[in-house]
Formats: sequence, structure tokens, C-alpha cells
Amino acid sequence: MKGMSDLKSLDLQELMNTLNTLDPQNVGSWPTPVKLILYVLVFVGVLVLGYMFDLSGIRASLTSGEQEQQTLLGEFETKVFKAQNLETYKLQLKDMEDSFGALLRQLPQDTEVPGLLEDITHTGLGSGLEFEAIDLGTETAKDFYAEQPISIKVTGDYHAFGAFVSGISALPRIVTLHEFTIGPKPSSSTRKDDDGGAPVLVMSILAKTYRYNDSPPAAEKPVAGKSAAKTKGKTPDEAGGVK
Repeated sequence: MKGMSDLKSLDLQELMNTLNTLDPQNVGSWPTPVKLILYVLVFVGVLVLGYMFDLSGIRASLTSGEQEQQTLLGEFETKVFKAQNLETYKLQLKDMEDSFGALLRQLPQDTEVPGLLEDITHTGLGSGLEFEAIDLGTETAKDFYAEQPISIKVTGDYHAFGAFVSGISALPRIVTLHEFTIGPKPSSSTRKDDDGGAPVLVMSILAKTYRYNDSPPAAEKPVAGKSAAKTKGKTPDEAGGVK
């Protein structure tokens, strides 16, 4: 054991002496083991520097490319799925267009507006209201439909107003109600009706109906206004020609 320790000390001392005697200006004269160690160190240093200054960037580019590949692969699978079901989608779109067109054609046409006015009048009379006026406003063309406003002014009590609004919502045609105001009847605020002594009120409300418009939107179409006189207990024909 002691002999081996002396041998290692001798080899190390000999190596140190050899390194001290090396001539940096004449590398070719160095012993072969020393030159091999130097070559290995240089090779390892080149690898480390190459990884730090070049391979790290390539690795980052590779990672980015792999992520992009996954993204493109997902998009490709989605497009392949759509392409395989393209005919099905076309059939579904055609069915939707047909159904939508059928719904649009259910909207009232121009010739149905007078009938709608009669329905509104009958609904108001049936609710116990007295009509002051029914005026057609200016029709407005939208993308695929036209909007026809109708200004309505009636007198009655709260219960009659509620029954009238409920009756309008039950009409077969599409009618929406907007911008209503309720107040006492001018110069008759103390007057009572015949049912239960409730005060007579005035309600102004804007009704809107719609019709299918298969032509492109154009300028607003003026419609001649119509008015109904007081019609409590009268038919629409007797009330001033609301047809």
C-alpha cells in the first residue's frame, strides 16, 4: 500500500515537472499524452461554446417549429373534417334558408295593413276603449323587412288599457307596442266612466307592424295618415272609414 502511494506521488511529481518544462512555442515537441489531453480539452471547449452560441438558438427554433407543426396539424384536421362534411353543411344551410324564407313570407304584405287596422280597432272596442285617432306613420325599410309604425290614441281606464294591450299581443300578425304615455283626459279629469267610477284616462301608444321586404332598402316610403273619430260602441266603418 505504501509503495503504491509513493508511486502515485512520483507520477504526479513527474507530470508536474513535465508540464513545467513544456515549451508553448513548440507544441510539437510535447509528449503524446499531454497533447492528447490538450486535444480533448480543446474539443470539449469547442462543443460547449458551440452549444452556447449556436445550438441553443437552433433548439429554440426547433421548439417553435414543433409548436407550429401541432397548430397546423390541428387546422388541417379541422379543414379535412369540414371538407368531408361539406355536402351535409350545404344541405343544412339550404334547409335553414328555406325555413327562414318561409318565416319571412309569414310577415304581412302591403294589402294586409288595412285589415290590421280593423283588428286593432275591434280589439280596442272590445276592451271598452274610445278611439281618438289611428295614424299610419312613415314606413321604414330595413335589411329584409319593412317597419310600419301606427300611432294610436285612445281613452278609457286602466283595466281597458290592459285588456287592449293583451288583445294586441294575441293578434295573428306581428305587432309590437312602444312609447306609451297615460294621463288624465284634458278638460275631463274629474269625469267618471259608467262602470265603476274610475277616472277617464288618455293613452297614446306607438304600435309597429312588419312585413317581408324582398327588395333592397330604399328611401322611406310615406303612407297617407288615417284617423279614427271617437268610436265607442261603433263599428270601424261607422268610425270614420278605418279599413
